[in-house]
Amino acid sequence: MLEDMAFLRIRTTVDERPGRLASLAAALAGRGGNILGLSVQTDADGTVDEFVAEISATPETVRTALEAAGGRRVQVVPATAHELTDEPTRALLLASRLRSMPWRLPELLAELLRADDGRWTYGEAVSDLPDPTRLVVPVAARRAVRLRRADLPFTLTEAARAASFVRLAQPAPDHATPEQGIRLADGAQVTVKPLTGIYREAVRDLHDRCSPEARRFRYFTSMPALPPRMFERLCDRTRGHSLVAGHDGQVVAMANLMFTPDPGIAEMAFLVEDRWQGRGLGAALARMLVTEARDQGYAEVRATMLSDNVRMRRLLVSLGATLGYTDDPGVVESRLPVGALTSA
Repeated sequence: MLEDMAFLRIRTTVDERPGRLASLAAALAGRGGNILGLSVQTDADGTVDEFVAEISATPETVRTALEAAGGRRVQVVPATAHELTDEPTRALLLASRLRSMPWRLPELLAELLRADDGRWTYGEAVSDLPDPTRLVVPVAARRAVRLRRADLPFTLTEAARAASFVRLAQPAPDHATPEQGIRLADGAQVTVKPLTGIYREAVRDLHDRCSPEARRFRYFTSMPALPPRMFERLCDRTRGHSLVAGHDGQVVAMANLMFTPDPGIAEMAFLVEDRWQGRGLGAALARMLVTEARDQGYAEVRATMLSDNVRMRRLLVSLGATLGYTDDPGVVESRLPVGALTSA
């Protein structure tokens, strides 16, 4: 009586020698196996061949046959028909889901590598002791995704795939943004350019002209001047994207889009000189930042503001943001999906 057929995922390390793969395939065929999927991966001490096969033999019988055919560290685990999906197609579908839901990176990364568990880690040091059941994938300086898979150790090829997958949720390489002209509803014309070090004095003058309330709404304190380190951070294109709006030789507004450790989420903030508030300049700058966030692959832009900043709250709601209170009753957070930007 024939044994029931079962799906098995089979992995073995082999030496790079002609005919080795053929020997393994013949060993599986000799046990009545039908190979349904094959991938070849690189690891630290050899090539790893991975098969998905439908076979009636027991895992132990399969292991013995492959070892006799030259396989090393043969591992055999149950598989399902779901795992027969074409691998490139599966990876592309997961990439598409990541682009629309980048905050689900750990879950999707675990699905990509068929890991048992995937979760965020913060500031966790990578152990010097090799643990083949754990893979830590860096996302930011002190942020990573930790994957665990008990049955099959992670290979170097899988680590490279994970790193490439993570890059889909991170900012695009720096690119130059040309200056743009904006004509406001009252006919005033302003020019918007990327913030760079040449605007240090102009930004200082902007702070001097802004009222304490305008500065408090931007920094949560009536900051009389922008500290040099903060100015440098705002100019750093690896940390964000900042704009200045100029009119008649003066910087009249500054808008900042800052990257966060959360893939897919950026934060924005504005400082608009008092006499330019209520004229549509803030809304125009906000649209530019959200467009920039969308072009760089972000899914959501957030802003944190004081609850009495009524003008900012109305602006963000008009763009399609939702507002929610934080643990601090005096602070409100807005969340604006980049696809929700309205035409208003």
